Amino acid sequence: MIFRQLFEPQSSAYTYLIACADSREAALIDPVLETVERDLQLLEELGLTLRYTIETHIHADHVTGASRLRERTGCQCALPEKSGAARVDVPVREGEPIRVGACAIEPLYTPGHTDDHHAYYVAGEGGRVFTGDALLIDGCGRTDFQNGDAATLYRSVHEKVFALPGETLVYPGHDYQQRHVSSVAQERERNPRLGGGKSVEEFVAIMGALNLPRPKKMDIAVPANRECGQVH
Repeated sequence: MIFRQLFEPQSSAYTYLIACADSREAALIDPVLETVERDLQLLEELGLTLRYTIETHIHADHVTGASRLRERTGCQCALPEKSGAARVDVPVREGEPIRVGACAIEPLYTPGHTDDHHAYYVAGEGGRVFTGDALLIDGCGRTDFQNGDAATLYRSVHEKVFALPGETLVYPGHDYQQRHVSSVAQERERNPRLGGGKSVEEFVAIMGALNLPRPKKMDIAVPANRECGQVH
């Protein structure tokens, strides 16, 4: 498997490239509009054909590059079916893997940050899970808009992500402190919000006290991302 972790500094967002070394087919998880040219250049340098863009959820802090990448490459846009988004080519559902060559990308329904959120698990080499905003390194995404719910997020992470083998590498959708990767064991043991034996009641109280500002791009990003990144 070919793998790259890519970073967009304005929204501190990670994009992930997953490709099959034999077929040279590739997918991009959570591409960002501002970095489309970078992603296209990387695909060309590696000799890859982009088959899919895959979203973890409807983002509120950036516009996806999915539609632009589809225009440039002819790839298909995959987005959680539960989002109800338009212009989607592949509706994402748990239990229906997305395949790029010999690589199977397994959707895990993980609502709570948003009601449509999915993480993605890729087996092999100890396993990798791409957790979007459901689980961050030493944290998690907020739960106060887009039908988010703290108790639901707690169950999603504990039942879907923390149930994976401890050596599974955790690749988050964002990081704001230049961290790149964690593991399921580490987050289970020491995540200050969700790990270390925290109860659902403790987690709900933590999330209820955050009082976070509204994302600056929300009014642009959410409508655009409901159309795979079409900006009007």
